[in-house]
Amino acid sequence: MTVYVKEKTKNIIEGVDAIKRAMIADYGDWISNDRSEIALRMWDEYADGFTVEYNKKYVRISANNSVLGFIVAVDNDKKFKKGDILKPASWKAPARNFARGNVFDGGYEIRWTGA
Repeated sequence: MTVYVKEKTKNIIEGVDAIKRAMIADYGDWISNDRSEIALRMWDEYADGFTVEYNKKYVRISANNSVLGFIVAVDNDKKFKKGDILKPASWKAPARNFARGNVFDGGYEIRWTGA
């Protein structure tokens, strides 16, 4: 399952919020066939488990001890634009092969598992 995020944002904070909303919606679609109390509790735990860390170069988005993606937070990156969405390569670093979208431009796909 994948959510297509159309909305453009004006800053990184709005972009992070858009990504979180899309990931939570995608997780809900993933468990939509199971309306049990356990499934609903899992959805709540996923939604409440988001952590956003603003570092010098990147914003790290994680949930429940798993990194879901990074957003470039600087204008002077040699390869990427500010707002580009990157997959994680590790807990501390993004995969710098190509951007999966840009939070300012919109028009990117996201899953509950990440970029």
